[in-house]
Amino acid sequence: MKKALSLALLFAMALLVFTGCSNAAQETPEEVNIRIGGLKGPTSMGMVHLMEAAEQGDAANQYTFTISGSADEVTPKLIQGELDIVAVPANLASVLYNNTEGAIKLLAVNTLGVMYIVENGNNISSVGDLRGKTIYSTGKGSTPEYTLRYLLSQEGIDPDKDVNIEWKSEPTEIVALLSQTNQGIAMLPQPYVTVAQSKLKNLRIAIDMNKAWEELNSKSMMITGVLIVRSEFAENYSQQLEAFLDEYKISTEYINANVAEGAKLVEKFGIVNAAVAEKAIPYCNITYLVGNEMKTAMGGYLNVLFEQNPKSVGGSVPGDDFYYQR
Repeated sequence: MKKALSLALLFAMALLVFTGCSNAAQETPEEVNIRIGGLKGPTSMGMVHLMEAAEQGDAANQYTFTISGSADEVTPKLIQGELDIVAVPANLASVLYNNTEGAIKLLAVNTLGVMYIVENGNNISSVGDLRGKTIYSTGKGSTPEYTLRYLLSQEGIDPDKDVNIEWKSEPTEIVALLSQTNQGIAMLPQPYVTVAQSKLKNLRIAIDMNKAWEELNSKSMMITGVLIVRSEFAENYSQQLEAFLDEYKISTEYINANVAEGAKLVEKFGIVNAAVAEKAIPYCNITYLVGNEMKTAMGGYLNVLFEQNPKSVGGSVPGDDFYYQR
């Protein structure tokens, strides 16, 4: 009887151990290679510490990073399932969400405002001082234009009547124009501001457009770049995605706290020259916003864009399903 009882007890214990091992196996996240696309600019600078960790084999997940010259190169790959996470301009995230009927989600805000008014001279110190001036800029029909028009209008300046905005196709074109005058004014993004200052010794930052936006107290934030993820990937690999967000947060904190070292990694991964990056990083407003903080910031920003041009956000401001919630 005792022998039978002992055998039964051993069987029960073995079954318990087997069940426990089976559950543990089920709880172990499936290994997956997360394919991430970035752009050559501030929106990818926050990734470089994670890129280095992945290269050294020290990351929680397996990652493959692709750095491209424009969003047009990476967004089709995301939609087609060739990439899982992509850094894109903020308004493009909304456009893609609307155009794909929710096939992507907003994962994080990674870059706030990077636009600056620069001047050859010393006459401009606020948005109000731009009245009656000629402003060179790139980005017609995209967020730079909407940003400039919004800030001007909030100061009571009619963008179509009270200023002369000359739109150019490339920042290099603007630098050439500024080199020909002692009174030129332009709106440029980082790191092009730093590049321009290296060529024009008297060029100074006159207005930080991000700060000008904040001073309006409009319950919105000026947002340049975000991370988006395929909705299907987020649903199937939630644990891996959580691990990525933890590592990405550390990466953004690293570059803000270790500018010189981070700049070397920025160059290593083909984003921008280290000397330029080191000077530009403090002005790039690299950040990490997720959850409700992300939702509040992005929602307010998209509403501002929608009021100017509904097409800029894809026809409508996305609802709650747009936002990935941890």
